[in-house]
Amino acid sequence: MDWTHEIARAAGVIASGGVVGYPTETVWGLAVRPEASELLYVRKGREAGKPVQLSCVDVGAARALTLGGAVFDAVAGLWPGPLTLVLPASAACPPDLAPDGWVGVRVPDHPVALALLCACGGTLATTSLNRSGEEAARTPEQARASGLADFLLPDGGVAASGRASTVVRVWPDGGRLEVLREGALPSEAVRERLRLHGGKL
Repeated sequence: MDWTHEIARAAGVIASGGVVGYPTETVWGLAVRPEASELLYVRKGREAGKPVQLSCVDVGAARALTLGGAVFDAVAGLWPGPLTLVLPASAACPPDLAPDGWVGVRVPDHPVALALLCACGGTLATTSLNRSGEEAARTPEQARASGLADFLLPDGGVAASGRASTVVRVWPDGGRLEVLREGALPSEAVRERLRLHGGKL
């Protein structure tokens, strides 16, 4: 399926400071330019200080935002997929998206999401498409009914699973892992990757 026109429109909305709703393999998301992340808080009624993540078009784009080193390289083989990895942020990461010096990064496994990221320079500030405290949208109909996005992309015939990404914080020495949210990817898969690559977990 050709989404060229829709992707171009979505990229234009984001470039002009708007909010785009887009599909992922987990749940629907909202995306803005990294420097416009405050819009996500306003639209969702999101609690100030609760971090949003950076979605990236590929592993290289995600690596540039972190200081994960060997730990990042060990776990990055699980991407693209339903994993948000929280690591110390690099100088390339916008400070507003790295509270306390940590940033969450993810490479989604959905063709429309990846096309949007590619059209927007490789990285966007993102969060789930829902009002704060409500469940995330799982279908195009739910995403549309929320009224949160300035423009909504089609799902391209690839439905969301309805289960959010797994979120794990990993310390760069590989000696500690904190599961912040168990989701579509078993957190044990992250531990196994670290063990295989010489980590202590």
